Amino acid sequence: MTSAKKTTERLIKKYPNRRLYDTQTSSYITLTDVKQLVLDNEVFRVIDAKTDEDLTRSILLQIILEEESNGSPMFSSGALAQIIRYYGHAMQGMMGNYLEKNIQAFIDIQNKLTENSKGMYEGKPFSPEMWTQFMNVQGPMMQGMMSNYIDQSKSLFVQMQEQMQSQTKNIFTTFPFPGTDQSTK
Repeated sequence: MTSAKKTTERLIKKYPNRRLYDTQTSSYITLTDVKQLVLDNEVFRVIDAKTDEDLTRSILLQIILEEESNGSPMFSSGALAQIIRYYGHAMQGMMGNYLEKNIQAFIDIQNKLTENSKGMYEGKPFSPEMWTQFMNVQGPMMQGMMSNYIDQSKSLFVQMQEQMQSQTKNIFTTFPFPGTDQSTK
């Protein structure tokens, strides 16, 4: 019964007055409540009550904005500027996919560390406090691992970009286009 509940998508309706209504609990909720759903790994969807438009991404972005405004932000201004520069760029889809895969790789590493650490703390998974303690002790090593991973990822991305440029050049030199020098074939 519990596993069926986990796979059922929870529906949240957003009304014109900006209020969010959780159809599962039949009550109004806040962005903080939606954040808790995310933290609890609940599957949910937010829709506009009038148009049925999917607003889930918009709500998640609002939560990120609030989190970035409070405490210590995860993204620097430079990183956000770089992300913005990819909107409308030919590489936009690739960049989104690249970021998503890197986040998933980071999650996989964290899950593996959590799994490997279960025996250390009476079989309990790492709590946020335990992660803080772990990072205080192992932070420099983890930073080194992450730097190596990022360097490898960057190298792989550059290689992929060079291959794409080479393939594109081969495609365009195969077909005679006006104004191109065909003698370079």
